[in-house]
Amino acid sequence: MNIVDADVALELASHEGLVRQAYKDSVGVLTWSIGVTNASGHKVDRYIGKPQTLEHCLAVYVWLLEAKYAPAVRSAFKGRSLTKAQFAAALSFHYNTGAIGRADWVKEWVAGDVAGARKAIMNWCTPKEITARRMAERDLFFDGKWSNDGRVTEYIRVTAKMTPDWGSGKRIDARAAIAAALGDKPAAPAPTAAPAPANDNAPAPRGWLAALLALFKRIAA
Repeated sequence: MNIVDADVALELASHEGLVRQAYKDSVGVLTWSIGVTNASGHKVDRYIGKPQTLEHCLAVYVWLLEAKYAPAVRSAFKGRSLTKAQFAAALSFHYNTGAIGRADWVKEWVAGDVAGARKAIMNWCTPKEITARRMAERDLFFDGKWSNDGRVTEYIRVTAKMTPDWGSGKRIDARAAIAAALGDKPAAPAPTAAPAPANDNAPAPRGWLAALLALFKRIAA
Protein backbone atom coordinates (compact mmCIF):
# COMPACT_ATOMS: atom_id res chain seq x y z
CA MET A 1 0.00 0.00 0.00
CA ASN A 2 1.22 3.50 -0.81
CA ILE A 3 2.17 5.51 2.25
CA VAL A 4 3.10 9.10 2.99
CA ASP A 5 6.87 9.08 3.26
CA ALA A 6 9.41 11.91 3.17
CA ASP A 7 9.58 12.09 -0.63
CA VAL A 8 5.80 12.25 -0.93
CA ALA A 9 5.40 14.87 1.80
CA LEU A 10 8.21 17.04 0.45
CA GLU A 11 6.92 16.94 -3.12
CA LEU A 12 3.51 18.19 -2.05
CA ALA A 13 4.96 20.78 0.32
CA SER A 14 7.10 22.21 -2.46
CA HIS A 15 3.90 23.36 -4.19
CA GLU A 16 2.57 25.06 -1.06
CA GLY A 17 3.74 27.86 1.22
CA LEU A 18 4.48 27.49 4.92
CA VAL A 19 3.26 29.99 7.53
CA ARG A 20 3.75 29.10 11.19
CA GLN A 21 0.79 31.13 12.47
CA ALA A 22 -2.80 31.31 11.22
CA TYR A 23 -3.43 33.60 8.26
CA LYS A 24 -6.11 34.33 5.67
CA ASP A 25 -5.58 32.89 2.22
CA SER A 26 -6.47 34.59 -1.07
CA VAL A 27 -10.20 34.04 -0.53
CA GLY A 28 -10.18 34.78 3.19
CA VAL A 29 -10.09 31.22 4.51
CA LEU A 30 -8.19 30.85 7.78
CA THR A 31 -5.13 28.70 7.04
CA TRP A 32 -2.00 27.53 8.84
CA SER A 33 1.18 25.55 8.28
CA ILE A 34 1.13 24.00 4.80
CA GLY A 35 -2.40 24.66 3.56
CA VAL A 36 -4.13 23.35 6.70
CA THR A 37 -7.64 24.75 7.24
CA ASN A 38 -10.45 24.00 9.67
CA ALA A 39 -12.02 21.85 6.94
CA SER A 40 -9.29 19.29 7.58
CA GLY A 41 -10.66 18.71 11.07
CA HIS A 42 -7.63 20.29 12.74
CA LYS A 43 -8.80 23.65 14.09
CA VAL A 44 -6.35 26.38 13.11
CA ASP A 45 -7.99 29.24 15.04
CA ARG A 46 -5.70 28.29 17.96
CA TYR A 47 -2.73 29.59 15.95
CA ILE A 48 -3.96 33.15 15.42
CA GLY A 49 -1.05 35.33 16.45
CA LYS A 50 0.75 32.26 17.82
CA PRO A 51 3.57 31.00 15.57
CA GLN A 52 4.48 27.36 16.13
CA THR A 53 7.74 25.49 15.76
CA LEU A 54 8.62 24.11 12.35
CA GLU A 55 8.50 20.61 13.82
CA HIS A 56 4.94 21.06 15.07
CA CYS A 57 3.76 22.60 11.79
CA LEU A 58 5.13 19.70 9.77
CA ALA A 59 4.03 17.02 12.25
CA VAL A 60 0.41 18.12 11.87
CA TYR A 61 0.83 18.40 8.10
CA VAL A 62 2.13 14.85 7.56
CA TRP A 63 -0.37 13.42 10.00
CA LEU A 64 -3.24 14.99 8.08
CA LEU A 65 -1.85 13.78 4.77
CA GLU A 66 -1.95 10.18 5.96
CA ALA A 67 -5.08 10.33 8.11
CA LYS A 68 -7.37 12.58 6.04
CA TYR A 69 -6.20 12.74 2.42
CA ALA A 70 -4.33 9.57 1.51
CA PRO A 71 -7.35 7.27 2.14
CA ALA A 72 -9.38 9.06 -0.54
CA VAL A 73 -6.53 8.71 -3.03
CA ARG A 74 -6.20 5.00 -2.35
CA SER A 75 -9.96 4.59 -2.75
CA ALA A 76 -10.04 6.48 -6.06
CA PHE A 77 -7.42 4.13 -7.54
CA LYS A 78 -8.68 0.97 -5.85
CA GLY A 79 -7.75 -2.07 -7.87
CA ARG A 80 -4.87 -0.33 -9.65
CA SER A 81 -1.28 -0.28 -8.48
CA LEU A 82 0.38 3.14 -8.16
CA THR A 83 4.09 3.90 -8.12
CA LYS A 84 5.31 6.22 -5.38
CA ALA A 85 5.55 9.01 -7.95
CA GLN A 86 1.94 8.47 -9.03
CA PHE A 87 0.74 8.37 -5.44
CA ALA A 88 2.59 11.61 -4.64
CA ALA A 89 1.15 13.36 -7.68
CA ALA A 90 -2.40 12.21 -6.97
CA LEU A 91 -2.12 13.17 -3.30
CA SER A 92 -0.85 16.64 -4.24
CA PHE A 93 -3.78 17.04 -6.64
CA HIS A 94 -6.28 15.98 -3.99
CA TYR A 95 -4.76 18.17 -1.26
CA ASN A 96 -5.15 21.14 -3.58
CA THR A 97 -8.55 20.40 -5.15
CA GLY A 98 -10.31 17.90 -2.88
CA ALA A 99 -11.55 16.31 -6.09
CA ILE A 100 -9.70 13.02 -6.46
CA GLY A 101 -12.98 11.08 -6.21
CA ARG A 102 -14.67 12.90 -9.08
CA ALA A 103 -11.86 14.00 -11.39
CA ASP A 104 -12.29 12.72 -14.96
CA TRP A 105 -8.55 12.21 -15.41
CA VAL A 106 -8.54 9.66 -12.59
CA LYS A 107 -11.47 7.74 -14.03
CA GLU A 108 -9.87 7.74 -17.49
CA TRP A 109 -6.55 6.44 -16.15
CA VAL A 110 -8.23 3.70 -14.14
CA ALA A 111 -10.12 2.70 -17.31
CA GLY A 112 -6.84 2.46 -19.21
CA ASP A 113 -7.02 5.68 -21.22
CA VAL A 114 -3.61 7.04 -20.28
CA ALA A 115 -3.43 9.62 -23.08
CA GLY A 116 -6.89 10.92 -22.21
CA ALA A 117 -6.03 11.12 -18.53
CA ARG A 118 -2.81 13.00 -19.22
CA LYS A 119 -4.77 15.61 -21.15
CA ALA A 120 -7.70 15.76 -18.71
CA ILE A 121 -5.61 16.55 -15.63
CA MET A 122 -4.85 19.93 -17.19
CA ASN A 123 -8.55 20.80 -17.10
CA TRP A 124 -7.98 21.61 -13.42
CA CYS A 125 -6.15 24.90 -13.93
CA THR A 126 -8.47 27.43 -12.31
CA PRO A 127 -7.23 29.86 -11.18
CA LYS A 128 -4.55 30.11 -13.85
CA GLU A 129 -1.88 30.58 -11.17
CA ILE A 130 -2.23 26.87 -10.41
CA THR A 131 -1.15 25.82 -13.91
CA ALA A 132 2.51 25.28 -13.02
CA ARG A 133 1.54 23.00 -10.14
CA ARG A 134 -0.81 21.00 -12.32
CA MET A 135 1.93 20.57 -14.92
CA ALA A 136 4.32 19.33 -12.23
CA GLU A 137 1.71 16.84 -10.97
CA ARG A 138 1.08 15.68 -14.54
CA ASP A 139 4.78 15.17 -15.22
CA LEU A 140 5.22 13.30 -11.93
CA PHE A 141 2.22 11.03 -12.40
CA PHE A 142 2.74 10.18 -16.07
CA ASP A 143 6.51 10.53 -16.45
CA GLY A 144 7.86 9.96 -12.94
CA LYS A 145 9.52 13.39 -12.91
CA TRP A 146 9.93 14.71 -9.36
CA SER A 147 10.21 18.47 -8.95
CA ASN A 148 11.12 19.13 -5.30
CA ASP A 149 14.60 19.69 -3.90
CA GLY A 150 13.68 19.25 -0.24
CA ARG A 151 13.00 22.93 0.30
CA VAL A 152 9.80 24.81 1.12
CA THR A 153 9.00 28.51 0.89
CA GLU A 154 8.26 29.89 4.35
CA TYR A 155 6.59 33.28 4.84
CA ILE A 156 7.85 34.51 8.18
CA ARG A 157 5.58 37.54 8.63
CA VAL A 158 1.82 38.09 8.60
CA THR A 159 0.30 41.54 8.01
CA ALA A 160 -2.19 43.36 10.23
CA LYS A 161 -4.89 42.07 7.86
CA MET A 162 -3.74 38.50 8.58
CA THR A 163 -2.43 37.94 5.07
CA PRO A 164 1.09 36.65 4.48
CA ASP A 165 3.75 39.28 3.83
CA TRP A 166 4.79 37.92 0.44
CA GLY A 167 8.06 39.81 0.64
CA SER A 168 9.08 37.82 3.72
CA GLY A 169 9.32 34.51 1.88
CA LYS A 170 12.47 32.45 2.20
CA ARG A 171 13.43 28.97 1.07
CA ILE A 172 14.15 26.57 3.92
CA ASP A 173 15.40 22.99 3.88
CA ALA A 174 12.54 20.95 5.32
CA ARG A 175 14.06 17.47 4.96
CA ALA A 176 15.18 17.01 8.56
CA ALA A 177 11.90 18.34 10.01
CA ILE A 178 9.80 16.17 7.71
CA ALA A 179 11.92 13.15 8.59
CA ALA A 180 11.52 13.88 12.30
CA ALA A 181 7.75 14.17 11.88
CA LEU A 182 7.73 10.76 10.22
CA GLY A 183 10.14 9.23 12.71
CA ASP A 184 12.53 8.54 9.84
CA LYS A 185 16.01 9.44 8.66
CA PRO A 186 16.46 12.72 6.73
CA ALA A 187 15.40 12.29 3.11
CA ALA A 188 17.68 12.91 0.16
CA PRO A 189 16.41 15.24 -2.59
CA ALA A 190 13.73 13.51 -4.63
CA PRO A 191 14.91 11.71 -7.79
CA THR A 192 15.01 13.59 -11.18
CA ALA A 193 13.17 15.14 -3.51
CA ALA A 194 1.61 15.50 18.44
CA PRO A 195 -0.66 16.68 16.07
CA ALA A 196 -4.05 16.96 17.71
CA PRO A 197 -6.73 14.48 16.62
CA ALA A 198 -8.74 15.70 13.62
CA ASN A 199 -12.02 14.97 15.39
CA ASP A 200 -13.36 13.08 18.36
CA ASN A 201 -14.69 10.28 16.16
CA ALA A 202 -11.47 9.57 14.29
CA PRO A 203 -10.37 5.91 14.27
CA ALA A 204 -7.56 4.96 16.61
CA PRO A 205 -4.19 5.45 14.86
CA ARG A 206 -1.78 2.57 14.39
CA GLY A 207 1.89 2.03 13.59
CA TRP A 208 3.98 5.08 12.84
CA LEU A 209 0.88 7.28 13.08
CA ALA A 210 0.40 6.29 16.72
CA ALA A 211 4.05 7.13 17.37
CA LEU A 212 3.54 10.49 15.68
CA LEU A 213 0.58 11.30 17.92
CA ALA A 214 2.64 10.36 20.96
CA LEU A 215 5.36 12.73 19.78
CA PHE A 216 2.83 15.52 19.44
CA LYS A 217 1.54 14.95 22.95
CA ARG A 218 5.07 15.29 24.28
CA ILE A 219 5.59 18.49 22.30
CA ALA A 220 2.29 19.95 23.47
CA ALA A 221 2.86 19.07 27.12
